[in-house]
Amino acid sequence: MNRRNFVERFASFLFTGILAGGMFKQAKAKTPESYNAKVHYYGMGIQIDKCIGCARCVEACKEENGVPKEPFFFRTWVERYIIKKDGETIVQNVSLKNGDQDPTEKDILRSFFVPKLCNQCDNPPCVQVCPVGATFKTDDGVVLIDDKRCIGCRYCVQACPYGARYIHPEKQTADKCTFCYHRITKGLLPACVEVCPTQARIFGDVKSTASPLTRFKRMNKIFMLKPSLNTEPKVMYSNLDGEVR
Repeated sequence: MNRRNFVERFASFLFTGILAGGMFKQAKAKTPESYNAKVHYYGMGIQIDKCIGCARCVEACKEENGVPKEPFFFRTWVERYIIKKDGETIVQNVSLKNGDQDPTEKDILRSFFVPKLCNQCDNPPCVQVCPVGATFKTDDGVVLIDDKRCIGCRYCVQACPYGARYIHPEKQTADKCTFCYHRITKGLLPACVEVCPTQARIFGDVKSTASPLTRFKRMNKIFMLKPSLNTEPKVMYSNLDGEVR
């Protein structure tokens, strides 16, 4: 999108919003009538020692959410961390098939896989920078995007410290993981959690004592990505290596 198109699109949106009298109203997510968002608060746990890097979660996410099939567009992805004996760390996205960059086996000290996605922050910088209120947090703690409001300015993409957002090449609006919101409001699991063969991903309601996520937090030492940024992520990791944090 060039500068002229951006200005025209923003002006059109502004005019429409003023006419409707609701430009700065809080966006709302569409949910089933029987669903009460205020009694839930969702999060995800990831067990690093169980992830085998199969990328089935990535494929399921793309299929479920209409993520572009071509490379470089992901709502969730899996990174392989290779720690060499000389101390160098190599990070690869296993879905991009860049294995030809692997060092020789004799040079590798250890390696492991780390699934990544939107961290569904309690204090989301993407919400703060959106100029039109297209990015918002629901009562149940999920950060969503209203693509009818989004003007594709990329502010949220730049503000996300986890690299979890991209601009959809066809819609020209921001896109990211939603915890499969259309599924969880119906009592289903996110697609990535459902297909994981090793149960490395654990989804649950942090308000419920019966939630598998509550047990995950009780039984493991929990780590978050970039905790110093005070974004308060709701994606939690166990056995997370210091090279990742």
